[in-house]
Amino acid sequence: MRLRILLGTIVLLGAGMHRAEAVPAYAVQTQQACSACHVGGFGPQLTPFGREFKLEGYTMRAGDTFTLPVSAMAMASYVHTSADQPPPAPHYATNDNTTLDQFSLFIAGGVGDHFGAFTQWTYDGIGRAASWDNLDLRAVTHATIDGSDVLLGLDLNNNPTMQDSWNTTSAWGFPYTSSDLVPAPAAATMLDGGFAQTTLGMSAYAWWNSSIYTEAGFYWTPGRGFLRAMNSYADDNNILNGVAPYFRAAYQKDYGNQNFEVGAFAMFPSVYPGSDKSTGTTDRYQDIGLDASYQFMGDTSNIYQVNARYTHEHQNLRATLLLGGAASRSNDLNDFRIDASYYWQNMIGGTIGAFDTTGSTDAILYGDNRTLKPDSSGLLFQVDYTPFGGPDAPLDGRFNMRIGLQYFVYTKFNGASSNYDGLGHNASDNDSLRLFFWVAL
Repeated sequence: MRLRILLGTIVLLGAGMHRAEAVPAYAVQTQQACSACHVGGFGPQLTPFGREFKLEGYTMRAGDTFTLPVSAMAMASYVHTSADQPPPAPHYATNDNTTLDQFSLFIAGGVGDHFGAFTQWTYDGIGRAASWDNLDLRAVTHATIDGSDVLLGLDLNNNPTMQDSWNTTSAWGFPYTSSDLVPAPAAATMLDGGFAQTTLGMSAYAWWNSSIYTEAGFYWTPGRGFLRAMNSYADDNNILNGVAPYFRAAYQKDYGNQNFEVGAFAMFPSVYPGSDKSTGTTDRYQDIGLDASYQFMGDTSNIYQVNARYTHEHQNLRATLLLGGAASRSNDLNDFRIDASYYWQNMIGGTIGAFDTTGSTDAILYGDNRTLKPDSSGLLFQVDYTPFGGPDAPLDGRFNMRIGLQYFVYTKFNGASSNYDGLGHNASDNDSLRLFFWVAL
């Protein structure tokens, strides 16, 4: 879009720590190899044990020995696109760029049996700025209800679906790493990063017999001063009016060496577009989705996983219409994604992903698109090698790395396959080859 007490305890925990995901501090805390929690020996793709570790508030540990809850991560890549692109930043060329994508510091670990955290601060090598990144603070306990063991938790996070333990929702879905230099379609649902690092959310969840997951919560926009302190405030931020309800439910079933999950999620934000409150009204969204996952974990020689999600977003663009940013008050956006991966020896893997985004025609909202539609679709291929995901990782399990190759193929981009912008550019012009190097310790 163009105009585009317990709570106090976990807040203090986060304040004291200035992707429960590939963080070596967790490997040291649990005395488990990265492959115990992560498919392929590197995050963020979680195994059943990794999901349980996250749901348990990052509190599982081997013995009572204190372990330093600090980790670091760096990622660099080379990107080539089929056709030259507009310069993405002052320091980069129109093609064939080598970049430091990001450098992150983490403070992540459990405190006792009931509190845990995953906090990340990131330097963006392309934007050349540092800001807060992912935040996930948890308080957990166990209870017996009608003879069933129930894990109860409170979660504070800064990105809707970031708290999720399945690699089906947007925060941790495939691709698990990307570069801002790879061209991306303009249209996306609000749940797909629309509130990342610009909101705070509080939710309560229950994990029944390690099988049924239910969660309800709400998100709000912190004050400008707070977001500026986190270096994530911009004048065109979408600001929530009050709180936005969020709901999640999932069912997971384990069958020894395989498991599956089916679930649903929803969020209902009311938004001042681009921080503009002059119309006296807001845009209202209804994001509702379904997701599913299947894992075969027969042995470390052969691991298979399939993830899928579908999101339907209904947009009531009352404010944007009055501001002249849309031709229609009522629009819809549909997004479907699926990926399948295979790993051998938790070391060498390959993943194929596909996506398809479709939506309503709008002559102003999608005015830069020749067809006036948001439609985009394509495929993503990735192969990667992770040599240190097993129990013999260097530095007592702290060091891990991944080398990977990605290839993006766009069959439709911003409304069309050919001449999508009326200037002669085709979807295939945005096809991209990316070689990346990812290291954590």
